[in-house]
Amino acid sequence: MADVLPLVEARLRGTLGEPDARAAVTFLGTDRVEVLRFTDGDVVRYATLGMSAQPMSDPTAMLADPVKGPRAELVISVRGGLADTDKVLRPLAVLAASPQVEGVVVAPGASLDVGEPLWPGAPFTSVLVAEPGGLVEDLELDEPLDPVRFLPLLPMTPNEAAWKRVHGAQALQERWLTNGTDLRDPSRKSVPLE
Repeated sequence: MADVLPLVEARLRGTLGEPDARAAVTFLGTDRVEVLRFTDGDVVRYATLGMSAQPMSDPTAMLADPVKGPRAELVISVRGGLADTDKVLRPLAVLAASPQVEGVVVAPGASLDVGEPLWPGAPFTSVLVAEPGGLVEDLELDEPLDPVRFLPLLPMTPNEAAWKRVHGAQALQERWLTNGTDLRDPSRKSVPLE
């Protein structure tokens, strides 16, 4: 069985170019997670590398399947130079480790909360997991492995996260679209929710 991470890194490099920085975080009892930074003009993208090494498993399963199950990496895009967004690497690594630590399956429509600002002064403590395939195409793996999906993360203010819990992910995304919200603005205000 092929090692997944070199293939994942090749897909990220092939799509986003060469990373201009990388950092590694290891949490007790988990595999190492790296965060790669890619700069494209005024947009900075941070992508995890390591979350897809193991498949995510159903938290109610008695034993985790070492082969079958969804695999994913996380990608967040922000406008560079407006905030100290490089500090997002630790919260991003925490989110990437959550399937191993908490036994959660990260999927589109989910909310993930880190309980602290994503970077210093950020009005966001959580993210909405968006649909994959728009920025980085899924990476097909040999059978019986599931493909690796590259899940975009959209920062949410606490008010947006609370509103999303009541109305759903689709309604929040429609609200952002209707209001022309710049989801890459690292210091944006909450979208009007009335």
